[in-house]
Amino acid sequence: MKKFIGPAIVFLVILLAAVFWWRYYFVFAEGVKAGNLNYFEKKGFIFKTWEGRLVQDGFQSPNPGALQSNEFRFSAAESDSVSAVLERSGGKFVELRYKEYLNPIPWRGASEYVVTEVLEVDNARGTELPVR
Repeated sequence: MKKFIGPAIVFLVILLAAVFWWRYYFVFAEGVKAGNLNYFEKKGFIFKTWEGRLVQDGFQSPNPGALQSNEFRFSAAESDSVSAVLERSGGKFVELRYKEYLNPIPWRGASEYVVTEVLEVDNARGTELPVR
């Protein structure tokens, strides 16, 4: 019986590590979203992360006949360049590249969506700002 306990423990540790990776680090989807940046703030109790909300054009509703604003809530990657550009872009049209994870983890942000790159920032006057 003792000769099965060692391999069973090793198998269990490997299985738990694989499940943890799949739930929290597996990138489920990648994409680009565009809209007006409503807010972007750094918040949290223990882990301070950048959180934001993008309001997209159009309306989306889960119920027929009802109207609901189409919002995209996201966390920003720890990259200083992404947070610096978004911090100065409140109320402007932005185009963001993001990764979708299956579950959030506290040190990455409160959302499953993590913005990794700012593709475009456009003023209301139609002039583009340089993106670093």
